[in-house]
Amino acid sequence: MEMKGVMGGFYRISEWIMRLAVINLLWIICSIPFAFLVLTAFLSTGVEGVDVTQSFFSWIFLAILASPFTLFPATTAMFGVARKWVMGDVDVPLFKTYFRNYKENYLQSMIGGILYALLFAIMIVDYRVYMNNPSLQIVSYIFIGLMLLLSISVFNFFSMVVHYHMKTFQLLKNAILITIGRPFRSFSTAIVSGFVFYISFTKFTFLIPFFMGSIIAYFAFWNFYLVYQKVQDQMEAKKRQAEEEADLVDNELEKGTKK
Repeated sequence: MEMKGVMGGFYRISEWIMRLAVINLLWIICSIPFAFLVLTAFLSTGVEGVDVTQSFFSWIFLAILASPFTLFPATTAMFGVARKWVMGDVDVPLFKTYFRNYKENYLQSMIGGILYALLFAIMIVDYRVYMNNPSLQIVSYIFIGLMLLLSISVFNFFSMVVHYHMKTFQLLKNAILITIGRPFRSFSTAIVSGFVFYISFTKFTFLIPFFMGSIIAYFAFWNFYLVYQKVQDQMEAKKRQAEEEADLVDNELEKGTKK
């Protein structure tokens, strides 16, 4: 029997806390190698006697190389669960749904992760090359913008992997196109995600192991799903319009035949 009133509200809140926490923990466990490298990168900045910038970027570079095999499949699985929640199926079995998405989308996530890792690695190298050249430093800011755009498109990529059956290159291309074509949704996802990251690492660190990733995944897929529904509505409207125009043509032809 469903609980109502105040107790029912507390029960539903506790259920959502449990869902978000479980999925976030699974995400972190499956991303441990990547998380270790990123943590090492930040810890290396406090080591004396080493080139801080060189050390930091070296560890981040290693983290990027490891991300296709750890972070991307784990995050895709988390988005797969978030997809179920956003679409109204909130009572799905968490472990089963997470690892089913992990298994089913691992290869495509890994390939997509490799492509993203290559793009990020190239941009980081180019950024550092231009940044170290005083006469071309302004060009380095272009690469910062491109990396920001690419970072935002990752959210759409994860959403599309779990929502569409497409080839990986097509998913990557469409993720970038949606990011550019729907700037409000894309940047709102980036802003909210950045805010969650910020408060997780600076104010409420307990969010990192329990809620950070799952909250971001839920909001990112919710934003993506709004775009998807709008596109579907536009396609349906065009289809109805085409059918109405076809009916008008048929009616005109019938009138002409009767004459």
